[in-house]
Amino acid sequence: MTDSTHKTWWHELNTWEPESALAFYTRAMGWQFEPVALLDRGAYWVASDKGRPVCGIYELTEPDYDGVPSHWMTYLSVDNIERVVRETTAMGGELVRVPVKIEGVGRLAVVMDSGGAMIGLIQGAGADSMSAVAEAA
Repeated sequence: MTDSTHKTWWHELNTWEPESALAFYTRAMGWQFEPVALLDRGAYWVASDKGRPVCGIYELTEPDYDGVPSHWMTYLSVDNIERVVRETTAMGGELVRVPVKIEGVGRLAVVMDSGGAMIGLIQGAGADSMSAVAEAA
């Protein structure tokens, strides 16, 4: 991956127990949560700290995520998601989630490096997207 924008863009907790996570991070971190509707009907909440979005919580569901443990996923900002996916696979990595468009956010994909570690990629939708979150982080 040779893209020059690889700033951390977003953090997301993928969990089987979102209600427990919401309670835990509300109490431990003082975050406030807002539910967000997803096209795939998955449950998602955006956490804010002092009015600034800091991360998301996504509910893992069967059968799509069978065998996947709860985990934190980091997303990196990229200029050209298709190019980075091509370079990743050419270098022995693997495409885990094909690029999908998330309205108001941009395009995201998940790849695995040649050593088996996963990382999320996001190509922001522009100035009106949540890419401003990355710049503030």
